[in-house]
Amino acid sequence: MTRIVVTAEIRPSEDEDKVKVAVANFFSFKTSRVEEGKYRLFVAESDTLSSLSKFHRALREERILDAARKYLRRGVEGDRLQFMIHKQAAYVGKITFVDSESESPLGPITYTVFHRDLEAVVDWLAPRTSRGRPLWDNPMPED
Repeated sequence: MTRIVVTAEIRPSEDEDKVKVAVANFFSFKTSRVEEGKYRLFVAESDTLSSLSKFHRALREERILDAARKYLRRGVEGDRLQFMIHKQAAYVGKITFVDSESESPLGPITYTVFHRDLEAVVDWLAPRTSRGRPLWDNPMPED
């Protein structure tokens, strides 16, 4: 079963709609909500890998497959893949991976992907390359 949860804090100085745009630039979610806490938290969810198609396409357009593969592989733990991108960069349509929350001053956008074959997910999103070109283009794994 596939489940994808994307979260982003909404800081007091931020416009909630801009946070939603930053998430939606790379993730087509089925449901969303705002949770209250220390900071308000925008939570978007989907149950299909096709919701990552914008992310998949952007990795190729920005020509960052090698860096993306490194970050994605590092984020695999058991049946969960987790990685973060810079929220402000995402708002303007750019993917910038971050290692820690402090690298994104307004908090990162955190992706958590649950899937039975995360290696196949990583290979689909960011295949190995040679001289910057993908060695293969795998089809999207089944949900």
